[in-house]
Amino acid sequence: MNRPDPDELLDRLQRDEEKRRRGKLKIFFGASAGVGKTYAMLQAARRRAEESVDVVVGIVETHGRSETAALTSGLEVLPRQRIAYRGRTLEEFDLDAALERKPQLVLVDELAHSNVQGARHMKRWQDVYELLDAGIDVYTTVNVQHLESLNDVVGQITGIRVWETVPDRVFDSADEVTLVDLPAEELLDRMRDGKVYLAAQAERAVRNFFRKGNLIALRELALRRTADRVDAQMHEYRADRSIQHVWQARERLLACVGPGPEATALVRAAARLAASLKADWIAVYVETPRLQRLPDEVRQRTLGALKLASELGAETATLAGEDAAVTLAGYARLRNVSKLVAGAATRTGSAWWVRWLRRPFGERLAEKAEDVDLTLVRASATDNDRLAGGVPREASAAARAANAWRAAIAAGNAANRSPPRAYAAALAICASITVLASTLLDRIALANLVMLYLLGVIFTATKLGRGPGVLLSFASVAAYDFFFVPPRMSFSVSDTQYLLTFVGMLLTSLVISHLTSSLRREASVAQRREQRTGAMYAMARELAAALATEQIVAIGSRHVNEVFGARVAILLPDSADKVQQKIEDPDPKVMLEPGSLDIDVGQWVYDQQKPAGHGTDTLPAAAALYLPLKAPMRTRGVLAVVTRDAREMLVPEQQRMLDAFAAQIALALERVHYVEIARDALVNMESERLRNSLLSAISHDLRTPLTAIVGFSSMLAQTHEPGTPADVQNARAGELIEAIHDEALRMTGIVTNLLDMARLQAGSLKLNRQWTLLEETVGAALAACRRVLARHPVRVLLEEGLPLLQLDAVLMERLFSNLLENAAKYTPPDTPLTIGARRIEENGQPFVRVSIDDNGPGLPHGMGERVFEKFTRGEKESAKPGIGLGLAICRAIVEAHGGTIGAANRVAADGRIEGASFWFALPVEAPPPLPTDAAELDEAAQTGDAALDAHEAHEAHEAHAVEPQPAVEPQPAKPAHE
Repeated sequence: MNRPDPDELLDRLQRDEEKRRRGKLKIFFGASAGVGKTYAMLQAARRRAEESVDVVVGIVETHGRSETAALTSGLEVLPRQRIAYRGRTLEEFDLDAALERKPQLVLVDELAHSNVQGARHMKRWQDVYELLDAGIDVYTTVNVQHLESLNDVVGQITGIRVWETVPDRVFDSADEVTLVDLPAEELLDRMRDGKVYLAAQAERAVRNFFRKGNLIALRELALRRTADRVDAQMHEYRADRSIQHVWQARERLLACVGPGPEATALVRAAARLAASLKADWIAVYVETPRLQRLPDEVRQRTLGALKLASELGAETATLAGEDAAVTLAGYARLRNVSKLVAGAATRTGSAWWVRWLRRPFGERLAEKAEDVDLTLVRASATDNDRLAGGVPREASAAARAANAWRAAIAAGNAANRSPPRAYAAALAICASITVLASTLLDRIALANLVMLYLLGVIFTATKLGRGPGVLLSFASVAAYDFFFVPPRMSFSVSDTQYLLTFVGMLLTSLVISHLTSSLRREASVAQRREQRTGAMYAMARELAAALATEQIVAIGSRHVNEVFGARVAILLPDSADKVQQKIEDPDPKVMLEPGSLDIDVGQWVYDQQKPAGHGTDTLPAAAALYLPLKAPMRTRGVLAVVTRDAREMLVPEQQRMLDAFAAQIALALERVHYVEIARDALVNMESERLRNSLLSAISHDLRTPLTAIVGFSSMLAQTHEPGTPADVQNARAGELIEAIHDEALRMTGIVTNLLDMARLQAGSLKLNRQWTLLEETVGAALAACRRVLARHPVRVLLEEGLPLLQLDAVLMERLFSNLLENAAKYTPPDTPLTIGARRIEENGQPFVRVSIDDNGPGLPHGMGERVFEKFTRGEKESAKPGIGLGLAICRAIVEAHGGTIGAANRVAADGRIEGASFWFALPVEAPPPLPTDAAELDEAAQTGDAALDAHEAHEAHEAHAVEPQPAVEPQPAKPAHE
């Protein structure tokens, strides 16, 4: 009785629950257009509607067929979505309307259709998936040429490439697929009658795509693809219900490749049988503990048979097990194999008792796989002559092959025999046990001494191997008889019952020796496989964390070297797709020297995407094995491997492991490649965005003052018109000169902000930090901004006793100027501004927090942090001057001083926005000690005079730049301490 696995049962229940929540997808599948998929879909929908199912037609393409359009009558049809595209209005499936309507069933024709730009999804199958996620059942249609995996095959057959495709996973995940089939002749008749396309279109289609040969090939593809899906469903059903016996619904052959002389003939016979049945076939070799001791010649013959099977189109596999017949029968049930092909070994030279004890493999396989047809293949004379090699000629070719086989077995046993010292150690263990038993003879019963010898057999077979264990088995029986069984010191036995004890002891020892050595070998094999699996996991984990190609090359080379004991080279392509080794100083213990590589072979492997070199059919004389590093998108390079043992890579298990390593390296290279592409694309996008923002800002904000200056200059030239009084001319000229000056200052501010931001971004700006009072910096900024603040009264509220701050006075003045200019620009005239400052502490660190509050409309929603980014403005489309750099410069200045800056709206108690508040916090540092003697006082005075001179020079420069006084001076309110 087969009890279900609880984990599998829970997983199946979860999948069933997910399927119940999700809508059901039914696909009407056909070989080409015109077979009647849409017609069959509408008929099925009408039957569901008659069963009181809520059916809605989402979109159905009738292509002018009246009989198809007639089937939509009586069904609710959703209006189509109209999308404007390149001056035209196109109609598409309205996904939102279907989701809002939420019927039980929606008809969505042409699953592979590409939606118009502007729709939610690029493909219609994505619309269908959203409907399924919403719990809505969907009927849809698709042709075989639209399946992604068959797209290139259809293109080769018809000469026409179809660009609208559906991923195969969409087709495979459908709950139901209905094949709508029509013979080629009948479809051509429908085409000529105008039931598929209009007359002109039909004639052109028959000459090109709809040729009879094309339709027959497409029909076969559709039938095969449907059969493959049904076969996969059957496998899933058998796995879900733990069905072990084979269902022969489809022919699949399994060739049992063994080490015998009939292996090559068996592979060829299986290939011919699979071709005649048009069936898939698998070539399997089971490596049992006995076969693991075979010599290299026999193993090479088996590997050659597997390679021949692969060349003949078979899927190859190497399995491990104790009993080849049991392992093959289980694998046949797992793969739902219908026919087994095995070799018929000849045993004419063996004694009858050998034939009785060791039944032929074919009989045991037929017993284990009762529900599978078995075909036995006998080795031909040609094969035996080729495989017997130099064996002397005997009565028949079969006898020569059998002798060669027995000679190979004997040679293999001799090659795997334990060394002489192991046998000597076994005899020493027997002597030690005998001495120990002699000391215990008076204390324990004679029969219990047997256990000591059995323990010795177990230890010897585990540590020394099968041969020493067998030797110890016979030596233990002899020692027990000679030293302990009466009469002692003699091999004679007084009681015949001891003969049964000797036989039981010998058989038990031999069985224990055999089982222990087998378990030891299996444990060794399992340990090697576990080590390789662990190495694969470790390499995958390290490759996942690698961020550069050089790291991937180093990690992959190191792990391949550790697992396979090989020297490695990874060839990567350059911009011209020429492969080369990019490691300048390779480790000779891990990587191959550049001079030992054949770059031409690597280039061929990269171009052809096929392995070459040692152990392959292409350039087998090369010293290295070259494997393409094939990733999902393209080949990323070539892996070159040179092993210490040239035959190491011929073992199928080794080949599969190396292919897995190469696949992991290729995936990592592709991941890093696309990461670099994404990073470059992001940098390019950001650069392009900044460039466009800069050009837009300059074109708008520089062109405006330049245009004004040109216009005012022209007007200034026309002021001296004849007949105009001099005082009028002078008044007009003064106004124009002042306007020209204002526009020039505006343009100068824009250029200054651009230059300042460039210097800050480049890191070339050096801070000239001095101990400064915040009141002085605020006063200097107000003086510099008197023209901007002409219509904005300013209140200055500074907390008393603010400490000295180590600041760059010029940059801090620019900081205040930009903040005040920004506040004045975005607030209504005659609204007040407030500058406040107070001392705060955050995490034990003292700061001075400065705020500038206005009474304007406030910041737009979500702009509190983005407003400090470059080329960002509070109003995207505004007539207000500025390019969005002022606040970005403010943040750069504050961060250069080690502070923080931010902005937020001031909200009243009733939730009304009263204005915006910009603030920044500067760290407070310990001021230098005050001077104590006269010399230090003089030096401080000189330093203060120099600083004062510099400040006065700076104020003079600013006054010269700003020069005209505003018509209305700002009236800042004095703080309480003034």
